[in-house]
Amino acid sequence: MRKPLQGVKNIVCFNRHFYLGVGVLISALLCFLPFLSSLWQMLLAAGILSAAAVTLLSLAASWYIYDYSDLYRLEYLKFNGVKTILNVNAGFDETSEIIATKFPAARLTVCDFYDAEKHTEISLKRARKAYPPYPNTLEVQAEKLPFTDNSFERVVVIFAAHEVRDPQERILFFKELNRVLAPNGKIIVTEHLRDLNNFAVYTVGFLHFYSKSSWLHTFAEANLSIIREVKTTPFVTTFILENHGNTP
Repeated sequence: MRKPLQGVKNIVCFNRHFYLGVGVLISALLCFLPFLSSLWQMLLAAGILSAAAVTLLSLAASWYIYDYSDLYRLEYLKFNGVKTILNVNAGFDETSEIIATKFPAARLTVCDFYDAEKHTEISLKRARKAYPPYPNTLEVQAEKLPFTDNSFERVVVIFAAHEVRDPQERILFFKELNRVLAPNGKIIVTEHLRDLNNFAVYTVGFLHFYSKSSWLHTFAEANLSIIREVKTTPFVTTFILENHGNTP
């Protein structure tokens, strides 16, 4: 069970350098406010209010997405009768325990493609320290998974694939996912998109995500087809994929 406000607390904790910087900046500007002319006081006050509003809006949206919505119920995972599941993460795993609980009859394999040389974001490093890996998690390379062909009926990649920042490496990653996918298997990819909805609440932070067209290109290059698209809130999209050869 997720704890109350766990999503928002994680975001603030993992990105505390950003929120501390915003707080220091606003405090400094407030100190200068009395020494300015009335016009500049109005302009600066408007800027301070805008910065505070944008920050609070992003936190409110994060609360809605990660704490209020049913995102982590993973209702879109229709795995009844599935015997083999691969869950792939980038060093921060909030879903393996949920999947293991929901599908106790399946054999769950968990792997982590985090690479300290490639994934240099301080927020990801803090997340890894705060949350220990799921038991028996395998450390892997995104472009070379240590599994035989056709090993898994379901492959799950939730909020992880965007951490493969190089486009060609990301294509190789999905080719590997396709390779280890069993015939008639499914790959489930959950991500924020670089779209208007995410820009409205995360402003320039939405640049960390990829556009839908970018994902479509990646999937096509890996010979994967989208069979269903699920919106969990207006800000999160799940693509359910299969090998293109399985599509009529």
